[in-house]
Order: sequence, then structure tokens, then C-alpha cells
Amino acid sequence: MTLQTIRTLISKFAKDEDGLTIVEYAVAGGLVTVAVAAMFVTLGGEVNTKITALCTAVKGSAC
Repeated sequence: MTLQTIRTLISKFAKDEDGLTIVEYAVAGGLVTVAVAAMFVTLGGEVNTKITALCTAVKGSAC
């Protein structure tokens, strides 16, 4: 490989926008995953509280 070939390849890589699109999708997917996980944690705690309250109301302290 000559120096000119390497420069040409680097120039093509820098101008290529397809990779940027993939990175944008990866970042967006990561943000969606974090948001869904946070909602599960939040809702999980609330559901656990409600189930414990129902169990206590129905069976007393046997829960």
C-alpha cells in the first residue's frame, strides 16, 4: 500500500455517513433500553407494594 492509497481510504472513511447512521441507531436503542429498564424498576417497586398491601389485608401478617 502506498501513502496515497492510505490517504484515499482515510478520506473515503471520513466522508462516509453510513457509519454515523448506525451509531445514531445504537445510541437511540441504548437510550430506549435504559428507559424501559428504569420503568420496570419503578413499576416493579409499586406493584410489590400493592401486592404486599393486598396480601396483608386478606391474610393478615401471614404474608
